[in-house]
This record gives sequence, C-alpha cells and structure tokens, in this order.
Amino acid sequence: MAVGGEAPITVQSMTTTKTHDVDATLAQVYGLHGAGADIVRITCNSVEAAEGLAEIVPRSPVPIIADIHFQYRLALAALEAGVAGLRLNPGNIRKPEHIRAVARAARDHAVPIRVGVNAGSLDKDLLDKYGSPVPEALVESALQEIRLLEDEGFDQIKISVKHSNVPRMVASYRLLSEKVDYPLHLGVTEAGPLPGGLIKSVAGIASLLLDGIGDTIRFSLTTDPVEEAKSGRKLLEYLGLRERKGLDLIACPSCGRAEVDVYRVAQDAQEALENEKLPIQVAVMGCVVNGPGEAREADIGIAAGRGRGHLFIKGQVVRVVPEDEMVDALLDEARKLVAEGVEARLAAAEAGADEEAKKEAALLRDLQGDANESAERRAAVAEVAKAE
Repeated sequence: MAVGGEAPITVQSMTTTKTHDVDATLAQVYGLHGAGADIVRITCNSVEAAEGLAEIVPRSPVPIIADIHFQYRLALAALEAGVAGLRLNPGNIRKPEHIRAVARAARDHAVPIRVGVNAGSLDKDLLDKYGSPVPEALVESALQEIRLLEDEGFDQIKISVKHSNVPRMVASYRLLSEKVDYPLHLGVTEAGPLPGGLIKSVAGIASLLLDGIGDTIRFSLTTDPVEEAKSGRKLLEYLGLRERKGLDLIACPSCGRAEVDVYRVAQDAQEALENEKLPIQVAVMGCVVNGPGEAREADIGIAAGRGRGHLFIKGQVVRVVPEDEMVDALLDEARKLVAEGVEARLAAAEAGADEEAKKEAALLRDLQGDANESAERRAAVAEVAKAE
C-alpha cells in the first residue's frame, strides 16, 4: 500500500488485542479492513508478540505496521516477521546506536519507518528546552530522529507529530510540512471517547487535509477501533479524497413545517441502508415543499407530506407511498437505483407522481408559507408595520 506522493490518502487503525493471541488479533484486523482501514498497526511489545506477527502478517488482508516502543530488538524481530512497516517513538528509543541499527535492518528489508512523535512521551531534553510539548519541540524531535535514519542511507520515512491539543496538533503539522517532504501521518493523539474524541479528530485532521497536508490518517478514539476505521473512511469520502464506498445520508434538521418525525425516519433509514452497503447519497427531508429541491443533488431521497412520502431521484419525484412505508420504499428504490442506474429509475417513475408532489407542496405552501420567499414577506410585513 503506497503512502505519499500521488497515492490516495489512507486510513489506519490499531488493534487492541494481545498480539500473541493470533486468532483474536486477526479477527480484529479483518473487522478493521471491512470497516475501511487500509493499514493496521499492531503492538510488538514482547517476544511472544513478535512471534505472533510471524503468523498474522501472511494471513492479513492489509499491510501490518509493528508498533515499537522501548526495545529496539523487537523492531528487528518484527522485520524478520515480515511486517510492512515500523513505527518508532523517538521519546522511547533514545540511544542513537539502537535507532541506527533499526534503520540499517529496515533498509535491508526495504521496509518504511514512521517516526511517531507524541506530545505525551517527548524526550526529556526537549521538554526542558521548550518547557512544554509545543509544536517546535515536536518538530525538533522528529527532525533529530530523521537525521539518524538518513545517516544510515535510509529515506523510506513517514512522520507524525501527534498532540492531544487540537490547535497545537495542527500547528505542529503545518510547521513540519514546511521543513520536510516526507509523507505525514495525521492524528490527534488520545482524542478520547465519543463524541468529543470524534469532534477533536475531525477538527484537527480535516483542517490539515483541506490545506493539502497529510497522506495517511488515524482517529485515536477510546472506543472499538472499528469505529476509528469507519470514521476515518467517512471523513475522506466527505472531503472528496476517496471514492464513496458506503452510505452518505443527509437529512434536514427538522422544523415546524416537518410532516413526520424526521429524527426517527432518518435513524431508521440509516440503519436499513447501512446494512446494504450502498455507495449512494440519500436524503431524508421533513416536508415536500422544499425537500426535493433542496436535496436535488442527492442520488435518492424521500420527503414527507400529509401522511405520505414522496420518493425522489435527483430531485424528481418518482413514487408516492404511505407514510408508514417510507423507509421500506426508500430501501427498495435504493437497491434498484444501484442495480439499474439513475436514468432507468427515472424512466420507471410512476405516472403523475411528480405532479402530485407539486400539488401537495403548493397546498402546504399556501397553508404555511414558503421559507424561500421570506424576503418578499419581510418587505410586506415592514410595509404594514410602517404604515401611518
């Protein structure tokens, strides 16, 4: 799996099992792969873990990165086990001769190394120099480690400068990107449980990706790592950095105009459609007045109106169904859309469905007004209010 250059931005996650438990670890690797992980990191913190890697690597569906902390010889053992990459923490392996030994072995095996700087384990000398893990300290740590690797003729390097503080994390990567051309692995370390951990991760990682910084990402969440992979994959899809492989459900936030419980319908639709793994954008809209028009870019959607659901494709209503059948109809039509294509499904639209939806919208507009004509109504209100 290529990282950097013109290669697609990749999603990573990390197993939480004991590496020596080969079957449990492989089960988690396969789960992560199924959730969207392109690369999986596995801890190598003992001889038994290194031995486990020897069995895991050839059975894995994705490249395996060995996570090395204090014992450099375990990095050598992981290379012998056939891993696709190493992650070294400069704050934990401190002796230059040990780092050089790993660099030589990685060079001989043609295996890349990620220099994984972490604010929580920064070298004491750098903490003394800067007083705290500021961006300059993290970047200097990375550059020191890189020089040791380069001295051994090794340049297959990736770098991360992770921080649990989002502004400092972003500043660290921006500073680092000005100093090196190596691929960068993005992440907010120790982001925490949902929802806060997810918000922090998105804030930091998306900010950098939108600036064109970053080649591979990991959401470090305190939850099932499958959620990390799912979230990372969805972020890349939402940013247009990876092709959509799963569902993208959009829904209006609901308002007084809504004719159904939008929250419930959206949740039911999400559950039903996610199980299908359909790579489409689906809209759930609370009313037919503005729904089809506002969500016309969605592949398919449904909008409510006085006890009925108006099913639309690319903004054109193709079916009208009873309210209690909205989700089932949406699922049925979504399957057909993926199988047959947009043009075929538009051609199969029920006669009069679009006109019926327009009449329904007009009736509701007369009863409730049109939010899209608020400027005209404001002017009329002001005229009345200011009259002598």
